[in-house]
Amino acid sequence: MEAKDFIRAQVVEDLASGKHARIITRFPPEPNGYLHIGHAKSICLNFGVAQEAGGECNLRFDDTNPEKEDQEYIDAIKRDVNWLGFQWAGETRYASGYFDALYDYALQLIRMGKAYVDSQSPEEISQGRSTHNGAGIESPYRNRSVEENLALFEKMRNGEFDEGSCVLRAKVDMASPNINLRDPVIYRIKKVPHHQTGDKWVIYPMYDYTHPISDALEYITHSLCTLEFEDHRPFYDWLLETLGTPAHPQQIEFSRLNLNYTVTSKRKLKKLVDEGHVNGWDDPRMPTIAGLRRRGYTPESLRDFCDRIGISKSEGVVDVGMLEFCIRNHLENTAPRAMAVLNPLKVVITNVGDETQILRSARHPNLPELGEREIPFTREIVIDAADFSDNPPKGFKRLVQGGEVRLRHSYVIRCDEVVRNEAGEIVELRCTADLDTLGKNPEGRKVKGVIQWVSATVGVAAEVRLYDRLFTQPDPEAGDDGFLGCINPEAFKVVQAMVEPSLAAAAPEDRFQFEREGYFVADLTDSKPGKPVFNRTVGLRDSWGGA
Repeated sequence: MEAKDFIRAQVVEDLASGKHARIITRFPPEPNGYLHIGHAKSICLNFGVAQEAGGECNLRFDDTNPEKEDQEYIDAIKRDVNWLGFQWAGETRYASGYFDALYDYALQLIRMGKAYVDSQSPEEISQGRSTHNGAGIESPYRNRSVEENLALFEKMRNGEFDEGSCVLRAKVDMASPNINLRDPVIYRIKKVPHHQTGDKWVIYPMYDYTHPISDALEYITHSLCTLEFEDHRPFYDWLLETLGTPAHPQQIEFSRLNLNYTVTSKRKLKKLVDEGHVNGWDDPRMPTIAGLRRRGYTPESLRDFCDRIGISKSEGVVDVGMLEFCIRNHLENTAPRAMAVLNPLKVVITNVGDETQILRSARHPNLPELGEREIPFTREIVIDAADFSDNPPKGFKRLVQGGEVRLRHSYVIRCDEVVRNEAGEIVELRCTADLDTLGKNPEGRKVKGVIQWVSATVGVAAEVRLYDRLFTQPDPEAGDDGFLGCINPEAFKVVQAMVEPSLAAAAPEDRFQFEREGYFVADLTDSKPGKPVFNRTVGLRDSWGGA
């Protein structure tokens, strides 16, 4: 195992010293939303460390808040982890599977005089834990007897108290400068059914209490989490030491992923979904793994991205251009080529008959094993309207009236006539083809421009969805209106395109480079053979940064 970052260095040292004979990590998502690109970093770290060390990684849902959790999220998370290329050890685990053990440990804390039932209101508890002359204020119920606390906690479990009327708190240190040690709440009353345990419980353990005990029960060796949990580590250690659990995992923190032009707060992502700013969690504009997948990102590109940004303790912002580079880099070397016309303009080749000529071209210039594709050439074709101008700017190298251009993989054509409608709009071009230019340059003249085209009669109509970055600002939170105030109105457009017949049979998630346009994927949900729907994954180059 290569010690390429401080976490892997620690694992290497622990194996070498004999502290651990086998490494066990875990990926512990809360099932209250879909996973996003930040979770991909954690997945790659936890599963990657375990794989590299010859160990194993558990998938455990930290499902302690049934009000916000849903089976849909559980299914989506499992699907995302598998899609990224990882498999967890054994069965899927749930913190709720440890609820009986967690309850027993709570009783142990009470008997040790290390936990008490507090009958203050949530507001009073919060105020007491705040800083007052450098310390918190002890609850008037902090010194209840063990017997009274056991009796009250049993009544909590039996549903004899209303929600919010009391909680169970750990008795740690109200004078600690670390607020996480000021008698944190470890159980609260919630009279709601749980997606795994049904109506068995009306009290539920808090995350900071559940997580370390669940780690210990699974004999996790290295509990890897983001830096916001660094201040929680003292309670993590206090709890396991106090209880004398069968194992004491080492919590190690690393910096979370901050990506510009992106928000990764589950709460904010849920707001985008719930308020209809996007079309669901898997909308290709979303930074969720499901959204990135539907956008056309590959597991390889996301793993490459996570490897490139690395692991550190330093907070920083990663340019989303790095993510886009990784998918371009992967698709450049794997995606078959095809031609698509996103804004069709009809062209009639007047010196060609009604017969169809089949031209051939490689599916990928550097992958001969992918074979060739057939490109039908017919009398009527379409080109992109942007590839013709009757008032060309300086340096325009495409088609103009009286000028020539090469059709990609085909002939040189000359525009002889422009047909307009009553409104003066161009509706058709009439051209002649130099039929002696297939695969060779014309005699005595140089043609600089090359444009893509598709047969108007044999080509396939396709819906093409043009996606771009969801936000216009590098820091979506920076504006006065917050992240909702800088949603990019150009982030989603739909055009009716014409594509090569070879694309008609595209299966969902088949990826292509549309020549001169970018990389596209057949939509995972809506694309059907014969009626393809393509999503733009990314352009051929960074149009934002100008690279």
